Amino acid sequence: MPHLAFDIAFCAQLDKLQKHVKKGVFDAWHKFETLTLDQLFKDQGLKLESLKGAKDKQIRTIRIDQGVRGVVLAPETGDTFVLLRVGPHDEATNWAVKQKASINSVTRAVEIRDIDMLEELTPAYERIAPAPEQRLFAKVSDGDMAALGIDGTTLRQARVLTSVEQLEVFAPFFPQDQREVLEYLAAGFTVEEVWRDVVAVNLAGADSSEPVDTADYATAIHRTCTRFAVVTDADELRDILDKPFAAWRTFLHPSQHKVAYRASYSGPAQVTGGPGTGKTVVALHRVRHLLRHLRDGERILLTTYTNALVAALRTGLDALVEDEAVRDRVDIMTVDAFAGRVLSTSRKPTWGGQEEDRWKQAAQATGFTGTAQFLAQEYKHVILARNLRTLEEYEACERHGRGSALPVARRRVVWETVREFTERLAADGLRTYLGTCAEAADLMEAEGPRYRHVVVDEAQDLHPAQWRLLRAAVPERPDDLFIAGDPHQRIYDSKVSLKAVGIKVAGRSTKMRKNYRSTQEILSWATGLLVGRPVAELADDSRNDTLLGYRSALHGNRPETYGAADEDAELDALVERVRGWLDGGVAPGEIGVCARLNKTCERVAERLKAAGVPVARLKGAATGRADTVSVGTMHAFKGLEYRCVAVMGVRDEVLPFPKAVTPVEVDRLQHEADLAAERCLVFVACTRARDGLYVSWWGEPSEFLVGAGV
Repeated sequence: MPHLAFDIAFCAQLDKLQKHVKKGVFDAWHKFETLTLDQLFKDQGLKLESLKGAKDKQIRTIRIDQGVRGVVLAPETGDTFVLLRVGPHDEATNWAVKQKASINSVTRAVEIRDIDMLEELTPAYERIAPAPEQRLFAKVSDGDMAALGIDGTTLRQARVLTSVEQLEVFAPFFPQDQREVLEYLAAGFTVEEVWRDVVAVNLAGADSSEPVDTADYATAIHRTCTRFAVVTDADELRDILDKPFAAWRTFLHPSQHKVAYRASYSGPAQVTGGPGTGKTVVALHRVRHLLRHLRDGERILLTTYTNALVAALRTGLDALVEDEAVRDRVDIMTVDAFAGRVLSTSRKPTWGGQEEDRWKQAAQATGFTGTAQFLAQEYKHVILARNLRTLEEYEACERHGRGSALPVARRRVVWETVREFTERLAADGLRTYLGTCAEAADLMEAEGPRYRHVVVDEAQDLHPAQWRLLRAAVPERPDDLFIAGDPHQRIYDSKVSLKAVGIKVAGRSTKMRKNYRSTQEILSWATGLLVGRPVAELADDSRNDTLLGYRSALHGNRPETYGAADEDAELDALVERVRGWLDGGVAPGEIGVCARLNKTCERVAERLKAAGVPVARLKGAATGRADTVSVGTMHAFKGLEYRCVAVMGVRDEVLPFPKAVTPVEVDRLQHEADLAAERCLVFVACTRARDGLYVSWWGEPSEFLVGAGV
């Protein structure tokens, strides 16, 4: 019985296809599932046609709908075909005749390349290329290239390249596995590192010593699990077609699958990676794996930083684990909510404005002459972070990370002021959020763990006091903690070394570098905001993380930027941009508009509503609706994703936001940390976009944009 598999590149098209075209895809798939091979080739409705002038006779087209064709790989052996893309008749046909399929002799996967375009580009670049020793891959031997899966055709084309920019021109037309290898090499990775991080994971457990039959497409298609999905269930296909934005999640890359479904880790495990690399998806799949092995009475805590992220995790787990009784064994909540549940008291957490006033009152009572801001940060980053319990401990500690001098002689009055602050809070039935976590950690250590496993998402924003609570919530055993995060997305004022809080992930840490959400054009633009600025690792804050090798297989238009004369002009331009997306077939729920300030969001919502655009404000646990454009702060957008995103108000007086940045004269290091958090916030906002990114400001642009070359 024949089958129709789907290329991930086709899935990237899904949210642009009209409903009748999606129905045509389903009908075509159904014919493959119900007809014999002989009947398929004779079916007049499907019209499985060979193409005149095709570079590869195995590339054919099928009828999807009136005037719409699908391009398929129709191998001469086996009964599994692959739908590569769908488009208008002439466009699909013109693309199809230029493509050539092959089987990689190392990864054993099927590859598709635009051989026509590559053959056209190569001579032109060869004519302008410098001497061979000055070219991009001069230091990589032909033998090493072959060992990494670079075939003779691609090798000849790669050898003419002089720069990374030239590679970017060729990249969309190269076979995907070989393109990844070349991109890694161009980024500075060694041959050994490329084998480990790219080639080995694409082998997906196959024996690399076995000879490869480069004509056996029947076997190769099923080995191409990084890009091809064979769907044999009608409901599964309907789900993919109805929820196209999450379609890539059906393609759990072997490197992701290996992390999520590893039988067991000997202790805490960590997965890191830039935005869109699938960390949250891996964390959810890990929960699914752990649920299968829970014993009676055991439970899992799935936790993160904000309520909006909790809502997104709950939705994701609902989709992944259908059995409600099984899902009920997972508690999903923020770390702060968990701390409140542990303490089970009526004392309420304070909020920012309250805390500042209370710090001033405590300072007045003790005679401390410094600022409330200094006290709050000293309490958070030194006393709570280092879990100091006595004046003697405080006087003896080294205040790493603080850029303000504090002689030992002055620490007594600081300690007394902190004690005055906490005692006044307790008397009024209040506590700080982090104080709640610290108390809950003490109680948990005394009472014993409550969970068999703890899975943490967006780990980079958690404070050491929150980590101590999570460490106490689960016994130190294999598979105790599974941690997903990205230090480049640290947008809250917390920094931690997991090693310092007793969570050691050495030897159990995986870094993901492939983005599945945003196009390479969006990714490159957003990454420019952070390039050259050190970011501390999660596992050990004495070492820096890097975005080296971070890339996307998706390609599209470059981000748009717009500088307006005044706020009204910026809002008018936004309305025009959103209308353009809507008129282009983007659904309202696939559009997000964010800004740094709530007041800007209010003006955006009012202007869009006045223009007849349906709008929903994102607040609390809200994650938007399918029939409305989402509008919210950059903080509210964390963990969310949209097909098109507009980032508003990126101007010099707002980003960095003055009130969020400690004056350099108060604390130099805190000033730098606050600036980094504001910069990361813009990076996070921009990387919520998949296909379209629009960034605007009025007046002068933010220094972040200027520094990135905008």
